[in-house]
Amino acid sequence: MNTHPNYTLAARPQTGRMLRAWAVLSRGTFSGAIFLTDVALIVAMSCCTGIAYHLAAYGDAGNVPSFVQVGVLAASIFAISNVFRGEYRLPNFFTFKPHARRTIQLWNVTLICLLMLGFLARISIDYSRGWIVLFYADTLAGLIVLRYVIVRVTGLARAAGLVSAQRIFLIGTGAHVGAFISHYEPWMLGINIVGCRFLTPVAATTSAEERRATLDRDLAEAVASVRSLEPDAIFLLLPWSATATIERCAETFLALPIEIHLGPEQILHKFEEVKLSRLGPLASLQLTRMPLSRLEVVQKRLFDLVGAAVALIVLTPLLVAVAILVKIDSAGPVFFVQRRYGFNQQPFRIIKFRTMRTLDDGAVIAQAKPNDPRFTRIGRWLRRWNIDEIPQLFNVLTGDMSFVGPRPHALSHDREYERRISLYARRHNVKPGITGWAQIHGLRGATDTEEKMRKRVEYDLFYIDNWSLWLDLKIIARTLLSPAAYRNAY
Repeated sequence: MNTHPNYTLAARPQTGRMLRAWAVLSRGTFSGAIFLTDVALIVAMSCCTGIAYHLAAYGDAGNVPSFVQVGVLAASIFAISNVFRGEYRLPNFFTFKPHARRTIQLWNVTLICLLMLGFLARISIDYSRGWIVLFYADTLAGLIVLRYVIVRVTGLARAAGLVSAQRIFLIGTGAHVGAFISHYEPWMLGINIVGCRFLTPVAATTSAEERRATLDRDLAEAVASVRSLEPDAIFLLLPWSATATIERCAETFLALPIEIHLGPEQILHKFEEVKLSRLGPLASLQLTRMPLSRLEVVQKRLFDLVGAAVALIVLTPLLVAVAILVKIDSAGPVFFVQRRYGFNQQPFRIIKFRTMRTLDDGAVIAQAKPNDPRFTRIGRWLRRWNIDEIPQLFNVLTGDMSFVGPRPHALSHDREYERRISLYARRHNVKPGITGWAQIHGLRGATDTEEKMRKRVEYDLFYIDNWSLWLDLKIIARTLLSPAAYRNAY
């Protein structure tokens, strides 16, 4: 059999029936175990926080059965929702990164559901608000720590060969098998490759009959090997343009009680969230998702509206004082208005305090530089401490900008870098922000080299791909407090 030993990543005993049965059993019990662990943790935290709070506040243990009821209800909402979302599947627990965001989101939804149910049942008055806050915060921390522990334990079990997400057999061309192995490193995903069959290469001049005969011989050997190794799935690693070969392989392996997967094309390596999408009978391969879901858009907009309104009320005396200083310092308007690209590259007019003697907004705009002679006396100080950016709160209220997002650039600079940096325009997939992930890392000021702009774009795209309200709060805090946020401010 044409099986390459370098790609047989499971030891021989792992291919035996006993360990194969153990792998199936471990995958089957894993979801149930994590489900029960979540339920037990939430109920236990409800009881512990309730008793502890009432002992500290009232000197007695409180109504323990009511704590149990709340815990069971919260656990049911949280755990059953996770079941429907497929959160308890074994492959999800080989990396920790996605868990924190998803756990925070679902636990917030759980709390909202509890409050709504308490209001509708007219029993919310029976529970202390202090205990509810304590229960929410402590349980959220407990769930995140639990996820981290489970991921670490699962990783150790995977390394020891005790758990396996799937046992697969590869068949395809040498180039495609090699690319699949090197790019995805399946063993890091808990996948055991129990065997591999390279299709025999044939010359372009070979007749159709000879090609068919060669392929049939390869497939016959592969079928015998698959029957012996009993993998969970077969991966066909072939160029998608080879439709005749793919169809023949699929027809052959349909005779086996096994999953058949068509491996990814090379171009899919560039996309991280590829999935099969169905709209009725229409099936398509979805390469990317919306930058923010509808719920996330609503969350971000509400945060912006409330935050901008509060900030403007608090900062009104400062705005008035700065406006007077700008007017006294030099001739010209108080505000500087310039066209920028916003969401989906729709132009809008950004508002800042005027810090220069010029009001450039044309086809060519010279970037500011240290000790720029165009700076006014008060303007230099306003730029140093980011105070000139405060009027952009009005842009946030009107919906042209967000508190946090990629910083907008002048139109002429956008057009220039869009030609030179392939993914530059993707920055406009979300609203621009007063501050951003790039700015708190010191990536601000003049972009006099392409490398500086590429680095800034890299940070902006990271923000888009990893957005959360927590990330926005973190960026705002670091904008105000971190020295890096004021680096290169001129």
